[in-house]
Amino acid sequence: MPAEVAMKSVLAGVPPEPGAPKPDPILVTDGVTRSFGGLQAVNVDHLELQRGAITALIGPNGAGKTTFFNVLTGFDRADGGKWTFEGHQMAGMPAYQVARRGMVRTFQLTKALARLTVLENLLLGATAQRGEGMFAALVRPLWGAQEKAIQERADELLERFKLDHLRDKFAGTLSGGQRKLLELARALMVRPTMLMLDEPMAGVNPALAQSLLHHITDLRDEGLTVCFVEHDMDMVMGTSDWVVCLAEGEIIAEGLPQSCGTNPAVVDAYLGRAHGTPPAEELPS
Repeated sequence: MPAEVAMKSVLAGVPPEPGAPKPDPILVTDGVTRSFGGLQAVNVDHLELQRGAITALIGPNGAGKTTFFNVLTGFDRADGGKWTFEGHQMAGMPAYQVARRGMVRTFQLTKALARLTVLENLLLGATAQRGEGMFAALVRPLWGAQEKAIQERADELLERFKLDHLRDKFAGTLSGGQRKLLELARALMVRPTMLMLDEPMAGVNPALAQSLLHHITDLRDEGLTVCFVEHDMDMVMGTSDWVVCLAEGEIIAEGLPQSCGTNPAVVDAYLGRAHGTPPAEELPS
Protein backbone atom coordinates (compact mmCIF):
# COMPACT_ATOMS: atom_id res chain seq x y z
CA MET A 1 0.00 0.00 0.00
CA PRO A 2 1.46 3.42 -0.96
CA ALA A 3 2.52 5.58 1.99
CA GLU A 4 0.02 8.31 1.06
CA VAL A 5 -2.93 5.91 1.05
CA ALA A 6 -1.74 4.23 4.24
CA MET A 7 -1.42 7.56 6.07
CA LYS A 8 -4.84 8.78 4.97
CA SER A 9 -6.24 5.46 6.19
CA VAL A 10 -4.57 5.97 9.59
CA LEU A 11 -5.99 9.49 9.87
CA ALA A 12 -9.45 8.63 8.55
CA GLY A 13 -10.69 7.85 12.05
CA VAL A 14 -9.43 11.08 13.61
CA PRO A 15 -12.28 13.51 14.32
CA PRO A 16 -12.09 16.72 12.21
CA GLU A 17 -11.98 19.12 15.13
CA PRO A 18 -9.37 21.44 16.70
CA GLY A 19 -7.03 19.61 19.09
CA ALA A 20 -8.02 16.15 17.85
CA PRO A 21 -5.79 13.36 19.28
CA LYS A 22 -3.70 11.43 16.75
CA PRO A 23 -2.85 7.71 16.73
CA ASP A 24 0.93 8.31 16.98
CA PRO A 25 1.77 11.99 17.57
CA ILE A 26 5.39 13.07 17.17
CA LEU A 27 4.73 16.64 18.34
CA VAL A 28 2.24 17.64 21.05
CA THR A 29 1.62 21.25 22.09
CA ASP A 30 -0.42 22.55 25.03
CA GLY A 31 -1.41 26.13 25.79
CA VAL A 32 1.25 27.76 23.58
CA THR A 33 0.90 31.55 23.52
CA ARG A 34 2.93 34.41 22.10
CA SER A 35 2.04 38.10 22.22
CA PHE A 36 3.61 41.26 20.83
CA GLY A 37 2.46 44.18 22.94
CA GLY A 38 -1.32 44.03 22.92
CA LEU A 39 -1.49 41.64 19.96
CA GLN A 40 -1.78 37.93 20.73
CA ALA A 41 -0.16 36.32 17.69
CA VAL A 42 -0.43 32.70 18.90
CA ASN A 43 -2.96 31.12 21.24
CA VAL A 44 -2.92 27.39 20.48
CA ASP A 45 -4.75 25.38 23.12
CA HIS A 46 -3.79 21.87 21.96
CA LEU A 47 -2.32 20.40 18.80
CA GLU A 48 -0.95 16.99 17.89
CA LEU A 49 0.98 16.23 14.68
CA GLN A 50 0.90 12.67 13.38
CA ARG A 51 4.22 10.88 12.91
CA GLY A 52 5.03 10.12 9.28
CA ALA A 53 2.36 12.45 7.88
CA ILE A 54 2.49 15.63 5.81
CA THR A 55 0.60 18.26 7.78
CA ALA A 56 -0.26 21.61 6.17
CA LEU A 57 -0.59 24.66 8.40
CA ILE A 58 -2.84 27.14 6.62
CA GLY A 59 -4.58 30.40 7.40
CA PRO A 60 -4.91 33.98 6.17
CA ASN A 61 -2.04 36.47 6.40
CA GLY A 62 -1.38 37.42 10.02
CA ALA A 63 -2.90 34.20 11.37
CA GLY A 64 0.25 33.41 13.41
CA LYS A 65 1.57 30.49 11.36
CA THR A 66 5.21 31.59 11.08
CA THR A 67 5.26 32.86 14.67
CA PHE A 68 4.03 29.43 15.80
CA PHE A 69 6.80 27.82 13.72
CA ASN A 70 9.38 30.15 15.24
CA VAL A 71 8.28 29.33 18.79
CA LEU A 72 8.28 25.56 18.26
CA THR A 73 11.72 25.56 16.62
CA GLY A 74 13.45 27.80 19.17
CA PHE A 75 13.73 30.95 17.05
CA ASP A 76 11.30 32.78 19.33
CA ARG A 77 10.23 32.33 22.94
CA ALA A 78 6.68 31.50 23.97
CA ASP A 79 4.95 33.53 26.64
CA GLY A 80 3.38 30.36 27.98
CA GLY A 81 2.64 26.73 27.32
CA LYS A 82 4.67 23.59 26.71
CA TRP A 83 5.30 21.13 23.92
CA THR A 84 7.01 17.78 23.46
CA PHE A 85 8.79 16.30 20.47
CA GLU A 86 9.18 12.52 20.51
CA GLY A 87 8.37 12.68 24.23
CA HIS A 88 11.05 15.27 25.07
CA GLN A 89 10.11 18.61 26.58
CA MET A 90 11.15 21.35 24.16
CA ALA A 91 9.86 24.62 25.65
CA GLY A 92 12.68 27.11 26.11
CA MET A 93 15.19 25.01 24.15
CA PRO A 94 17.44 27.05 21.79
CA ALA A 95 17.18 26.49 18.06
CA TYR A 96 20.44 24.53 17.68
CA GLN A 97 19.34 22.03 20.33
CA VAL A 98 15.92 21.67 18.72
CA ALA A 99 17.66 20.80 15.44
CA ARG A 100 19.90 18.27 17.20
CA ARG A 101 16.77 16.59 18.57
CA GLY A 102 15.66 16.05 14.97
CA MET A 103 13.21 18.91 14.34
CA VAL A 104 14.72 21.01 11.53
CA ARG A 105 13.10 23.96 9.78
CA THR A 106 13.55 26.03 6.63
CA PHE A 107 12.60 29.67 6.15
CA GLN A 108 10.29 31.58 3.85
CA LEU A 109 13.27 33.80 3.01
CA THR A 110 16.14 31.44 2.30
CA LYS A 111 19.24 31.60 4.49
CA ALA A 112 21.95 30.44 2.08
CA LEU A 113 25.46 31.65 2.87
CA ALA A 114 26.07 33.56 -0.35
CA ARG A 115 29.90 33.63 -0.26
CA LEU A 116 30.26 29.92 0.33
CA THR A 117 29.86 27.34 -2.42
CA VAL A 118 26.79 25.16 -2.73
CA LEU A 119 28.78 22.20 -1.42
CA GLU A 120 30.15 24.17 1.53
CA ASN A 121 26.61 25.24 2.47
CA LEU A 122 25.64 21.58 2.72
CA LEU A 123 28.75 20.57 4.66
CA LEU A 124 27.89 23.16 7.31
CA GLY A 125 24.63 21.34 7.97
CA ALA A 126 26.30 18.15 9.18
CA THR A 127 26.30 17.76 12.96
CA ALA A 128 28.81 16.34 15.45
CA GLN A 129 31.84 16.89 13.19
CA ARG A 130 34.90 15.70 15.07
CA GLY A 131 37.28 18.03 13.25
CA GLU A 132 35.58 21.17 14.58
CA GLY A 133 37.56 21.13 17.84
CA MET A 134 40.78 23.13 17.89
CA PHE A 135 43.01 20.25 18.98
CA ALA A 136 41.16 17.48 17.14
CA ALA A 137 41.55 19.44 13.91
CA LEU A 138 45.30 18.88 14.13
CA VAL A 139 44.93 15.09 14.07
CA ARG A 140 43.42 14.11 10.73
CA PRO A 141 42.97 10.38 11.53
CA LEU A 142 40.38 11.44 14.14
CA TRP A 143 38.06 13.00 11.57
CA GLY A 144 39.24 12.11 8.07
CA ALA A 145 36.86 9.17 7.57
CA GLN A 146 33.91 11.12 8.95
CA GLU A 147 34.66 14.08 6.68
CA LYS A 148 34.70 11.77 3.65
CA ALA A 149 31.33 10.26 4.64
CA ILE A 150 29.81 13.73 5.13
CA GLN A 151 31.01 14.88 1.73
CA GLU A 152 29.62 11.73 0.09
CA ARG A 153 26.22 12.41 1.68
CA ALA A 154 26.35 16.02 0.51
CA ASP A 155 27.09 14.90 -3.05
CA GLU A 156 24.19 12.41 -2.88
CA LEU A 157 21.81 15.18 -1.83
CA LEU A 158 23.09 17.54 -4.51
CA GLU A 159 22.41 14.86 -7.10
CA ARG A 160 18.98 14.12 -5.62
CA PHE A 161 17.95 17.78 -5.81
CA LYS A 162 19.62 18.26 -9.22
CA LEU A 163 22.11 20.77 -7.88
CA ASP A 164 25.23 18.70 -8.56
CA HIS A 165 26.16 20.82 -11.60
CA LEU A 166 26.25 23.85 -9.26
CA ARG A 167 28.38 22.11 -6.63
CA ASP A 168 31.27 24.57 -6.76
CA LYS A 169 29.29 27.72 -7.54
CA PHE A 170 28.75 30.39 -4.89
CA ALA A 171 25.32 30.04 -3.28
CA GLY A 172 24.73 33.73 -3.94
CA THR A 173 24.55 33.04 -7.68
CA LEU A 174 21.60 30.64 -7.38
CA SER A 175 18.05 31.51 -8.36
CA GLY A 176 15.36 31.75 -5.68
CA GLY A 177 14.05 28.29 -6.48
CA GLN A 178 17.52 26.75 -6.43
CA ARG A 179 18.12 28.32 -3.01
CA LYS A 180 14.92 26.65 -1.78
CA LEU A 181 16.28 23.30 -2.95
CA LEU A 182 19.64 24.03 -1.36
CA GLU A 183 18.04 24.89 1.97
CA LEU A 184 15.98 21.70 1.91
CA ALA A 185 19.07 19.64 1.09
CA ARG A 186 21.03 21.34 3.90
CA ALA A 187 18.23 20.54 6.35
CA LEU A 188 18.50 16.87 5.38
CA MET A 189 22.21 16.90 6.22
CA VAL A 190 21.11 16.96 9.88
CA ARG A 191 19.28 13.64 9.30
CA PRO A 192 16.06 14.98 10.88
CA THR A 193 12.99 13.02 11.88
CA MET A 194 10.71 16.02 11.23
CA LEU A 195 10.95 18.84 8.70
CA MET A 196 9.25 22.19 9.31
CA LEU A 197 8.95 24.08 6.00
CA ASP A 198 7.87 27.73 6.02
CA GLU A 199 6.20 28.49 2.67
CA PRO A 200 8.47 26.26 0.58
CA MET A 201 6.74 27.33 -2.66
CA ALA A 202 6.98 31.10 -2.13
CA GLY A 203 8.66 32.75 -5.12
CA VAL A 204 9.19 29.46 -6.95
CA ASN A 205 8.24 28.97 -10.62
CA PRO A 206 5.59 26.29 -11.36
CA ALA A 207 8.03 23.71 -12.73
CA LEU A 208 10.30 23.94 -9.70
CA ALA A 209 7.26 23.97 -7.41
CA GLN A 210 6.23 20.59 -8.82
CA SER A 211 9.75 19.30 -8.23
CA LEU A 212 9.61 20.45 -4.63
CA LEU A 213 6.24 18.77 -4.19
CA HIS A 214 7.65 15.46 -5.38
CA HIS A 215 10.61 15.80 -3.02
CA ILE A 216 8.30 16.48 -0.06
CA THR A 217 6.09 13.47 -0.77
CA ASP A 218 9.17 11.28 -1.34
CA LEU A 219 10.49 12.32 2.08
CA ARG A 220 7.17 11.32 3.66
CA ASP A 221 7.33 7.99 1.83
CA GLU A 222 10.80 7.48 3.34
CA GLY A 223 9.42 7.92 6.86
CA LEU A 224 10.00 11.61 7.61
CA THR A 225 7.33 13.73 9.24
CA VAL A 226 6.68 17.00 7.40
CA CYS A 227 4.81 20.11 8.53
CA PHE A 228 4.63 23.06 6.17
CA VAL A 229 3.08 26.52 6.02
CA GLU A 230 1.47 27.25 2.66
CA HIS A 231 -1.04 29.58 0.99
CA ASP A 232 -1.45 27.69 -2.28
CA MET A 233 -4.58 25.64 -1.62
CA ASP A 234 -4.06 23.46 -4.71
CA MET A 235 -0.73 22.38 -3.28
CA VAL A 236 -2.24 21.84 0.16
CA MET A 237 -5.06 19.69 -1.20
CA GLY A 238 -2.79 17.69 -3.48
CA THR A 239 0.08 17.05 -1.09
CA SER A 240 -0.97 17.05 2.56
CA ASP A 241 -2.38 14.17 4.59
CA TRP A 242 -3.85 16.47 7.25
CA VAL A 243 -4.63 20.20 7.39
CA VAL A 244 -4.62 22.57 10.37
CA CYS A 245 -6.10 26.05 9.93
CA LEU A 246 -5.14 29.04 12.11
CA ALA A 247 -6.94 32.37 12.31
CA GLU A 248 -6.07 35.17 14.72
CA GLY A 249 -3.54 32.87 16.39
CA GLU A 250 -6.01 30.10 17.20
CA ILE A 251 -6.71 26.74 15.58
CA ILE A 252 -10.19 27.05 14.11
CA ALA A 253 -10.27 23.76 12.18
CA GLU A 254 -8.30 20.66 11.32
CA GLY A 255 -9.02 17.54 9.33
CA LEU A 256 -8.40 15.68 6.10
CA PRO A 257 -7.73 18.04 3.18
CA GLN A 258 -11.14 17.58 1.55
CA SER A 259 -13.14 18.16 4.74
CA CYS A 260 -10.99 21.11 5.81
CA GLY A 261 -11.31 22.75 2.40
CA THR A 262 -15.11 22.85 2.72
CA ASN A 263 -15.20 23.67 6.44
CA PRO A 264 -17.28 26.88 6.91
CA ALA A 265 -14.81 28.22 9.49
CA VAL A 266 -11.93 27.86 7.02
CA VAL A 267 -13.91 29.43 4.18
CA ASP A 268 -14.92 32.34 6.44
CA ALA A 269 -11.30 32.88 7.55
CA TYR A 270 -10.08 33.12 3.97
CA LEU A 271 -12.97 35.31 2.84
CA GLY A 272 -12.26 37.71 5.67
CA ARG A 273 -15.44 37.47 7.74
CA ALA A 274 -14.71 38.75 11.24
CA HIS A 275 -14.08 35.90 13.65
CA GLY A 276 -17.18 35.31 15.76
CA THR A 277 -19.57 37.20 13.44
CA PRO A 278 -22.56 35.05 12.51
CA PRO A 279 -22.79 33.95 8.88
CA ALA A 280 -24.86 36.11 6.56
CA GLU A 281 -27.83 33.74 6.62
CA GLU A 282 -28.02 34.14 10.43
CA LEU A 283 -28.00 37.96 10.39
CA PRO A 284 -31.34 39.74 10.87
CA SER A 285 -32.84 41.11 7.67
